[in-house]
Amino acid sequence: MDHQENVAKLAKLIKGIKVAMLTTIEADGCLRSRPMQTQDVEFDGTLWFFTWIDSAKVHEIHHDQHVNLAFVNPGDEVYVSASGTARLVQDDAKVKELWNPIHKAWFPKGVDDPNLGLLRVDIDKAEYWDSPSSKVVQLIGFAKAIVTGKAYGEEATDHQKVNL
Repeated sequence: MDHQENVAKLAKLIKGIKVAMLTTIEADGCLRSRPMQTQDVEFDGTLWFFTWIDSAKVHEIHHDQHVNLAFVNPGDEVYVSASGTARLVQDDAKVKELWNPIHKAWFPKGVDDPNLGLLRVDIDKAEYWDSPSSKVVQLIGFAKAIVTGKAYGEEATDHQKVNL
């Protein structure tokens, strides 16, 4: 697949997943993950997340920009791991563009909070697993795996590594 097809496939897979686990690298090399609310915008290779400017994740990204995002939709058997680079963006216009009143639950002072910023994550590579979500198809796949001795998912799962 070419770049546009890869972006479109990832956009389709992560659409509607409300939370991603963001993994950063601490100064001592330790990996640290936390849930981040995804923004309801069309994925074009870049993901945006609201954050506190003085948060630990921002300090970690200043030390090492490499991050990973994990998206999980177990109901549809979709799993996506996306890696890229992150940076803090302090742009009032972009904050207002992405703002949704629901964000006040995390950022009570709203768009005018001087400690409010955005993480911009540019995805370089991703890997995904997309299995059939129909329970009947899954049961048939399980039965076939038992009969043939091949692990479930070898044939039923669309598993790809993609570069953006």
